[in-house]
Amino acid sequence: MRKDVRILLVGEPKVGKTSLIMSLVSEEFPDVVPYRAEEITIPADVTPERVPTHIVDYSEAEQTDEQLFQEISKANVICIVYSVNNKKSIEKVTSHWIPLITENTDKDSRVPLILVGNKSDLVEHSSMETILPIMNQYTEIETCVECSAKNLKNISELFYYAQKAVLHPTGPLYCPEKKDMKPLCVNALTRIFRVSDLDNNGILSDNELTFFQRTCFNIPLEPQALEDVKNVVRKNLSDGVCEDGLTLKGFLCLHTLFIQRGRHETTWTVLRRFGYDDDLELNQDYLFPPLKIPPGCTTELNHNAYLFLQSVFDKHDKTVCTNDQGWITYQGYLSQWTLTTYLDVQRCLEYLGYLGYSIVAEQESQASGITVTRDKKIDLQKKQTQRGVFRCNVFGDSGSGKSGFLQAFLGQNLMCQKKIREEHRSYYAISTTYVYGQEKYLLLHEVFPDFDYLSDDDMACDIVCLLYDVSNPYSFEYCAKIFKQYFMDSKIPCMMIAAKSDLPEIKQMYRCSPLEFCRIHRMLPPQPFTCNTATAPSRDIYTKLTTMAMYPHARLRCMCTCNRCTFCLCQNFLNSELLQTVRAKLYAVVLRRHISQADLKSSTFWLRVSVGATVFAVLGFAMYRVLLKPR
Repeated sequence: MRKDVRILLVGEPKVGKTSLIMSLVSEEFPDVVPYRAEEITIPADVTPERVPTHIVDYSEAEQTDEQLFQEISKANVICIVYSVNNKKSIEKVTSHWIPLITENTDKDSRVPLILVGNKSDLVEHSSMETILPIMNQYTEIETCVECSAKNLKNISELFYYAQKAVLHPTGPLYCPEKKDMKPLCVNALTRIFRVSDLDNNGILSDNELTFFQRTCFNIPLEPQALEDVKNVVRKNLSDGVCEDGLTLKGFLCLHTLFIQRGRHETTWTVLRRFGYDDDLELNQDYLFPPLKIPPGCTTELNHNAYLFLQSVFDKHDKTVCTNDQGWITYQGYLSQWTLTTYLDVQRCLEYLGYLGYSIVAEQESQASGITVTRDKKIDLQKKQTQRGVFRCNVFGDSGSGKSGFLQAFLGQNLMCQKKIREEHRSYYAISTTYVYGQEKYLLLHEVFPDFDYLSDDDMACDIVCLLYDVSNPYSFEYCAKIFKQYFMDSKIPCMMIAAKSDLPEIKQMYRCSPLEFCRIHRMLPPQPFTCNTATAPSRDIYTKLTTMAMYPHARLRCMCTCNRCTFCLCQNFLNSELLQTVRAKLYAVVLRRHISQADLKSSTFWLRVSVGATVFAVLGFAMYRVLLKPR
């Protein structure tokens, strides 16, 4: 909606332009009329459309042609005033004023015109027979109003119609020659119908029409009014109503009738509620609502957005999706949206706007469907995170198997990957993993192997995956250099992946082996991986990556048997012969000792048990700290 409306009154001298303005303001005919009225502003709270309105007068006696041209260029609507008892002033409408206005306005954005027949109190006949042919000839003429400044007849209506011509113009909606709506209007209303058709059956049911009415006009549609609407459509279109609901043709027919009967504001209210501007394009403010993303934060879809996307998927899912046929699955659909939200949140907002998120979900804007996570530094300080999406940047030399690693995450083994065309491959792969029963998204990003330069985007991630080919003796060197130059002193956890583990392992031409390198830099040992499997590749490695990304502060993040990490040392200690012997002797003592009922009821007995448990816990924690310190 415009912030204000600027109305310009032009016409021949002494047709009553100034009198019309002064009669509107004072609500009485002025005794003395100046050559020209000063510009007045009508506040928003006293106008029907709640928009400030500026009314500008023109006087040939006081203004130059240049000043007139400037006023024409600034006007939102122009009222051409003529006197109903002066044929010359009527002739001047087409011979002078309309051509003058046309020459001084942009051809692509014609200013709407209102023909105003003043001094109707001086004649008994109407000028409409003379004016109608002019209105039919010039499509920019919105309407014609006959009024009287002296009798205050139709004065308020005149300026209301002028304001309405700006706020609810006919031009973008309707073509008078064809007596039908314009293509852009049809396209916009078709989208609105599709969004409002919640079950996607091609018919707006009573419930859907009621929801539509409440969404656009903030009032419910009474049952009788609903039937009246459908009856109007039935009378004008045979297939406008089907199964007691409104079809797309019926919906378009209804709005055509609104426009033809001068109720443009109804159609414009609907269009603007669904985000359209005066040019019937989706408004930029609607598509891109403000969303502040501080440094170090990421963007994710929240629960409401996922519910909406689920409804959209279900709405259009008319078939049973199978991966073998290449159709997108429900999980893949949500993953794609999650990826878009993480990488390009503005595009996500735009797409949600096209789908009508704020309408269907009854939210203020698409921004309400986005969660901006807190700074990652805070997560590290608090040693916990609420994030649902974790990014893993995959580094490796050319031919090391990075692309295969990404595709394997999507369930594609080597045989399936060979069928993928090169132009269809992506540097990103996203899917869900489960960490301690929680569903999380892991986003893999294949980084282009340019050792001399890594961008901020290449460095920004939650975990680094260093991948080398076990069958290539020179593959590991690249990973070692990347780690030492960029990640050795960072707080980002790293994992070494020994790719193509189904092939014979060849000694790497580096000063130390991958296993020794990982030990020196306190990393997990290289994790074997292959996508050359009969079925879908194992997802265990991706779960480990997500766990490390989710808990980068945790030292106990290993479930291996490497005998070097803290977890393994603690497990070895718990399973050691010494501890087993001590435990067996304690059991023997407890079992051999006769515990009487009196002992069980004795507070001293339970005090000894509590003290013993506390001592055991303290000793266990001390042992853990001792083992943890060297790490």
